[in-house]
Amino acid sequence: MSPIKLIKTRPFSSLLLLAILLSGAWAWANRTYLQVFPDIVSAYTAKEYCSCRYVMDNPADYCASYVKLSLPVSDFFDDVAHKQVTATGLGRSHSAVWLSPRQGCQLLPQALALPSR
Repeated sequence: MSPIKLIKTRPFSSLLLLAILLSGAWAWANRTYLQVFPDIVSAYTAKEYCSCRYVMDNPADYCASYVKLSLPVSDFFDDVAHKQVTATGLGRSHSAVWLSPRQGCQLLPQALALPSR
């Protein structure tokens, strides 16, 4: 069966196959961006919560609602004594720590271990 005849006899299947091929090509072209996306979720949550809580001195419940994303964070810990925040989302963890009033919060190179619950 020729490709033209296949397209004429099965237009919806052909469009679905074309959409799958185009999606695969798009994913391949953007693979580097797609690989770092899981890091963005937890890093954003940790940094923004730290800034909201310790730089702006907002209450914890306000900051928790402020940093909510459409993608959920699976684990979260706010160490009030050391002014450190750790967030885990999509399998990646990141921590932010408050440095000083002048420097604010900074992401740490490696996430701190979450306490056992």
